[in-house]
Amino acid sequence: MDGRAYLLEQQSRIGAALEAALPPVSEPPEALHRAMRHLFFPAGKCLRPALVIASAEAVGGAASRALPLAVAVELVHTYSLIHDDLPCMDDDATRRGRPAVHVAFGEATAVLAGDALLALAFEVLARAPGDAPLLLVASAELARAAGSRELVGGQVLDLAFAGSDAAAIEDVHARKSAALIAACTAGGALLGGADARRVEALRRFGRKLGIAFQIADDLLDADQADGCTLLAALPPEAARQRAEALLCEAESETLELGEAASPLRLLARYAVRRAE
Repeated sequence: MDGRAYLLEQQSRIGAALEAALPPVSEPPEALHRAMRHLFFPAGKCLRPALVIASAEAVGGAASRALPLAVAVELVHTYSLIHDDLPCMDDDATRRGRPAVHVAFGEATAVLAGDALLALAFEVLARAPGDAPLLLVASAELARAAGSRELVGGQVLDLAFAGSDAAAIEDVHARKSAALIAACTAGGALLGGADARRVEALRRFGRKLGIAFQIADDLLDADQADGCTLLAALPPEAARQRAEALLCEAESETLELGEAASPLRLLARYAVRRAE
């Protein structure tokens, strides 16, 4: 199995769980619930929730124990995309091959749909069956990753960014992109039953992978090399080498997990080396 195959294998499980978590479009207010669902079906790649599951399995845990966090992560990620696309943020008209939520439903509804998805993410975790103390810690991991010190703060820094310093660019990527991926891998390991040392190793794995993943995104969008992108500081080949170095460092964090972490490593390689 390669990383793409593992991702495809997890998509149906994650999609079914998202379908169960999201309010139906027939439930009032219908326009809001349609807007909340707009970017899910057909779904995105679900890379982040797949990382949650692969991390749980890497430490010997069952995928079912990590599924609530996988759903919550995708809800948070999609909320962030809706808000990032707004005219006051990145002002993007399309997302996942379709009109952005604010284009399809209006700016006010898009803001509220994002707000509702963020709230729903923590409702999913709060209502999930399983080990309540572990779910609480996983919720705290996700909340921190989504807050002012990480994702939201990273967006603020991104909006204000001007310059071409590679370290400063990676700092923005670490907050805006990598922190959520680190919450996926650390939280998945936690729910999979890992001890504190292994949770921390997989947090480091996720943070390094997250920066490499963002560099890969920048390389795929090389025709838009302005703004907070490593291509403003480095030529494409040097940026690619930096992504590969970070991927190698990330994989080294999983070596003691052996074959159980193979899907996680394959998923990481696919995320960084994908060509589309």
